[in-house]
Amino acid sequence: MQTLLTPPALLLILAVSAGAEPGPRVTTDTAEYCGSLATRLAGMPAASQEPSRSLAAEGLRLCGNGHVRTGIAKLRRAVRAAQLTP
Repeated sequence: MQTLLTPPALLLILAVSAGAEPGPRVTTDTAEYCGSLATRLAGMPAASQEPSRSLAAEGLRLCGNGHVRTGIAKLRRAVRAAQLTP
């Protein structure tokens, strides 16, 4: 048996599911943001363990060489890895 949703019902479902999602996350592609991520990572206990340490070093190197977006991506991966490490 196939059920079809009427347009108002479909809109209601979409509105409810969209309301459950968190709002957009604002980020920036600046060298200052690289520093902010590095500072955040430095305060984490697992920051000195692998893979966080090497990802952070690579991210800072990239940011310092003008590859800010790629550096930020590496730093974010380092933060995630540090959060997952017990």
